[in-house]
Amino acid sequence: MRGADLVAKTLAEAGVRTIFTLSGNQIMPIFDACIDVDIRLIHTRHEAAAVYMADAWAQITGEVGVAMITAAPGFANGLSPLFSARAAESPMVLLSGDSSVGQDGLGAFQELVQADIAAPLTKAAFRAGSAEGLGHDIAKAIRIARSGRPGPVHLALPFDLLNADVTNTGLPTTDAFEADVSSASPAALQSITEALAKSARPVIVTGPAMNRSRAGGVLDALADAVDAPVIAMESPRGLKDPSLGAFGEVLARADLVISLGKSIDFTLGFGQPPALDSGCRICAVDPEADALERARRSLGDRLLLAHRADADQTAKALTSVSKDVSDSRAAWREEVASAIAYRQTGASASGEKIPSWALCEAVQRALDGADDPILVADGGEFGQWAQAFASAPTRVINGPSGAIGGGLCYAIAAKLARPDATVIAMMGDGTVGFHFSEFDTAVRAGAGIVAVVGNDARWNAEHLIQMRDYGEQRLIGCELNPTRYDLAAAGLGCHGEYVAAAADLSAAFDRAIASGQPTCMNVDIEGFGAPNFVRD
Repeated sequence: MRGADLVAKTLAEAGVRTIFTLSGNQIMPIFDACIDVDIRLIHTRHEAAAVYMADAWAQITGEVGVAMITAAPGFANGLSPLFSARAAESPMVLLSGDSSVGQDGLGAFQELVQADIAAPLTKAAFRAGSAEGLGHDIAKAIRIARSGRPGPVHLALPFDLLNADVTNTGLPTTDAFEADVSSASPAALQSITEALAKSARPVIVTGPAMNRSRAGGVLDALADAVDAPVIAMESPRGLKDPSLGAFGEVLARADLVISLGKSIDFTLGFGQPPALDSGCRICAVDPEADALERARRSLGDRLLLAHRADADQTAKALTSVSKDVSDSRAAWREEVASAIAYRQTGASASGEKIPSWALCEAVQRALDGADDPILVADGGEFGQWAQAFASAPTRVINGPSGAIGGGLCYAIAAKLARPDATVIAMMGDGTVGFHFSEFDTAVRAGAGIVAVVGNDARWNAEHLIQMRDYGEQRLIGCELNPTRYDLAAAGLGCHGEYVAAAADLSAAFDRAIASGQPTCMNVDIEGFGAPNFVRD
């Protein structure tokens, strides 16, 4: 048995059945080994796409997503999505080929200190040191990715180790893959429940790993158990997250904030006024010591508790210990819910093209008609409209990193994870260009997604910045051609739809979904700045 076979067998033992990849010299032994363990390879057109897909797979399935790319330039192509996966708290493992250990320091082909480069972007990054240890290295990577705050882990696999004989080496035991769990102490739980008992306007905030798509009914159960609103935050816009309506207004009135795995960072205004009231007290529970230290620096004596524990375990523990609740905070919970539900466009359409919100309404009708809808919303200005005015029980967005361009990749992974789901991805014309060739991947993989491109023929976010900060006479570099993306996707084997009138949207969605093919729906829109919902 080769080292590559040990890698493949260990992945299979861990339950991995799908790897997102792009071939290259150093990883071809693993390609070969995957045949014998029935692991499906989804072969992408760019290494970054493979990493984005592994990220989304992890979010959709709850399993560890696995991406595999080749060494040096291939590895470097996959770095940007690691930043997004780390911010999105997605448990995934990036396997990269590597130059041979036996040629270290000799100027080997594509020799590069990959683990050192990946380290700042991951929870852990390391290089395999022996062929016999490859299985345990895989298990270690999976365990770290799942433990504490989930996130990406990088493992570099030297070429000579993959080809070495490891016939007498066994597979890791099942418990080697299990996450390390850190439960909250009874004293910490008591401190939180006592703080809640004294609070009139508490709010519990969680991070991306505990959003509503990934945490299931845990958030609602916790909210009812402690009689307090529980809000998941996962947008780079923080308190101006359009999917949270006017939440920022009511959070500023909270007298207690309990953070379960939610970093006290820029998305919460660093916990300072006006984001939080100067009299508001905070309890922070987080699996990472660094996050708790940042909270201490930002909050000073306003921090009632800084406790190191897993957010999900703490949420479940609070749900079980907090049984005696009343309706004393019903009005406060309704006030928070009303603020989150608030929507007002605040913009006037010219009537010449489809306004962003009208397209979003058509998408919502299509989602509402599906048995198992999944919404993918990329970033950018149109992406913010999508996140504000479209929703589904399962949603994947671009996440706190603020990166754009992964939406098409996320959608493909979502459809492969849940083949019977209706997956609709919303992105702007700037965003879709990042990984447009992955429409070909969707065709080859049989991923019948519907990609909706809001086409305003410009990088609208930067166009609006130029207009605001420098004036109309200083516009430069942000215009795009009014491209027929539907025809380009059709050239890759997809179904294409072009829509220029709002009245035609419903029929176009019906045709796209009925086709069962990967679809690019190119919609001419009137571009607006991202919505900002302010009631007062």
